[in-house]
Amino acid sequence: MKAALRRLIPKSALAAYHGRLADLAAWWFRHPTREMIVVGVTGTSGKTTTALLLHSILETAGQPSAVATTALFSVREHVWSNATKMTMLGRFALQRWLRRARDAGCRVAIVETTSEGLAQNRHRGIEYDLVLLTNLTPEHIESHGSFSVYQQAKERLFHELTLTRRKPGVPKTIVVNGDDPAAPAFLRHAADRYFAFTFRRPRRDRGRIPRSDIVHAEQVQLGAAGSSFQIVHGNVKHPVSISLLGRANVENALAAATAAIGLGVQVDAIAAGLKSVKRVPGRLETFQAGGVNVIVDYAFHPKAMEELYAVVKNLPHQRVIHVLGATGGGRDRSRRPVLGKMAGEFAEVVIVTNEDPYDEDPFVIMDDVLAGVLDVVGKHINENVFRIFDRREAIRKAITLARSGDVVLVTGKGNEQAIVVRNGQKVPWDDRLAVRAALQQR
Repeated sequence: MKAALRRLIPKSALAAYHGRLADLAAWWFRHPTREMIVVGVTGTSGKTTTALLLHSILETAGQPSAVATTALFSVREHVWSNATKMTMLGRFALQRWLRRARDAGCRVAIVETTSEGLAQNRHRGIEYDLVLLTNLTPEHIESHGSFSVYQQAKERLFHELTLTRRKPGVPKTIVVNGDDPAAPAFLRHAADRYFAFTFRRPRRDRGRIPRSDIVHAEQVQLGAAGSSFQIVHGNVKHPVSISLLGRANVENALAAATAAIGLGVQVDAIAAGLKSVKRVPGRLETFQAGGVNVIVDYAFHPKAMEELYAVVKNLPHQRVIHVLGATGGGRDRSRRPVLGKMAGEFAEVVIVTNEDPYDEDPFVIMDDVLAGVLDVVGKHINENVFRIFDRREAIRKAITLARSGDVVLVTGKGNEQAIVVRNGQKVPWDDRLAVRAALQQR
């Protein structure tokens, strides 16, 4: 019924309606963001990890903070999983969380801010002070209509930064990934300060960003137990080590460090805060038993999958067994065979399973992914490719097939707490629990 109404009502009318709700929610909860510094983290990949790393830095620096992400919520000592299947909460829920954070004494609130949330005006009534772009690659294209519209939705957070009131002593700040082709578009919006993080050495011709406000990483070392690099800002250099794997997580750490610099945190506190994060739920989360290494990761689009594969390549391993599916609900159908083909080319064994079908036929979704897998030479159904609807059985099959030294990848859901089926019904689920159970039965 709701879906039918949304199709009938003009998008402009829906946006206005949602905007009014957001304004009402902010008023109802007494505008909590007027009393805190608010950081908005947006982008295609790395938002959750960047937000959680920044939260750790601020806490280490003695700045009480709250964070809302796809993976979890945290307000001071209270941490709980995000079981809503929404990265960015609805208007009243989000303002309620912000009020809770303010009443708990939080000085900073970090909000993972999505293009869908921005398009639906969930950000209205939130007075952002620093906004950060992790990166930008195609995602939610069918929902937004085109990549340019998707980018415009992201840019809205930056465009509206200076339209909200300034807080005493808190400059409006933009932080971007200087290595991303979209960076100049996000830098054109008004702000008091601009920062870029990059793996390249600063040049004098960086345009709108003064050299002193470029933060870069050098001497990057990627290992099987973590990574290290040197963070450079102006004349300051400081070694950093993190327990998170892969170049993408170095980039996430660099993004969080740059935001922290923008908030006035000293580099030694930044390094200590980054080092203290041992894992991010459902992001390259590892489990071992009997010589088999299982990695549970949220990766569900091609760029994130490439980053995951890059990490696995650097790990000592024999075969790779990959369990994956794709999301329904009209979400980026075109990427389903792409993901399947990527898995078929990288993994020795592929198991296609159910993920979040919503109102679509899950078997059609699985067949879309399977078509990409079977497009790879040498991949044959029921030999090194399997189609198993039950996700628990698919994970069990992968771990049963695994031999000592193999890596099993379980992707698409991370630490999500439900599988969403027809009419929005949520079936309780957690990939990590299924992995632990299968490893115990091994």
